Amino acid sequence: MKMRLPWRVLTPHTPPVRTASSVPAGALNFVPACSSTDAHSVELLQDFVSRACRLFVITGAGLSTESGIPDYRSEGVGLYARTDRRPMQHAEFVRSAKSRQRYWARNFVGWPQFSSHQPNCAHRALQRWEESGKLHWLVTQNVDALHSKAGQRRLTELHGCAHRVMCLGCGVITAREELQTKFIALNPDWRAQAGVVAPDGDVFLEDKQVLHFRVPSCEHCGGILKPEVTFFGDTVNKSTVQFVHDRLAESDTVLVVGSSLQVYSGYRFLLAASDKKIPIAILNIGPTRADHLTGLKVSGRCGEVLSVIQPL
Repeated sequence: MKMRLPWRVLTPHTPPVRTASSVPAGALNFVPACSSTDAHSVELLQDFVSRACRLFVITGAGLSTESGIPDYRSEGVGLYARTDRRPMQHAEFVRSAKSRQRYWARNFVGWPQFSSHQPNCAHRALQRWEESGKLHWLVTQNVDALHSKAGQRRLTELHGCAHRVMCLGCGVITAREELQTKFIALNPDWRAQAGVVAPDGDVFLEDKQVLHFRVPSCEHCGGILKPEVTFFGDTVNKSTVQFVHDRLAESDTVLVVGSSLQVYSGYRFLLAASDKKIPIAILNIGPTRADHLTGLKVSGRCGEVLSVIQPL
């Protein structure tokens, strides 16, 4: 039988949860302003999780901001709000050698910082839920590998992972760290300073800075190398989408953590869950595209809230 939860009115006078900050000091610039979550909201989310047997979790950039990786859309602190930078478009990357050169030069500079980020307490909490048998499957829209670093195994990286590189010619997959070594060998005297690193590892550089940056081709077929991620304007592999739908069909509850669900690739699974009458809860700072589909919406920092929720 599918579990149904009615809409709950959250009482504003309930004392907030008092926990140590889940966010390292250096990451605070990337986390939107948010008051502590009230205890009643946490109780409702605990009840929701406790009643779940096969929990399906969708995570987004709001989880990784607490590890120091900025997102794009957060009000006031996202890259869209603070800069005029926009992520690489798939069509531009494929058709333009100059765009690829610019992208890889920026990525090369940002890689040491981007790849050094570590999971936070929210990632670790979700991994413990998996170990306990509570979490049936986790789908992340993030490409930063932080769930994998935390030890998550029942995991689909919906948009791929920036720690892997694929050849558009022969399809071979290699580690991004190996490509960094090749970049260094091809560009021994090239220097540039990293600024703020984007969610996909990109940094801003002036065009004149990348003019002489050399990009290797695939050593197997000479093809174009691309991060194994879904760029904007591209679509998620159909087999991946079907696999996630199958895991959703096996689940009895859905929890969204740290995502506004503005991208349809993730939002589609909320529509499917709603159609199947699967109860939905959302933990996020700010509104989401699926607020009208949920019976429980909790506002708060992911780590601060998940660290006190027990997978009973």
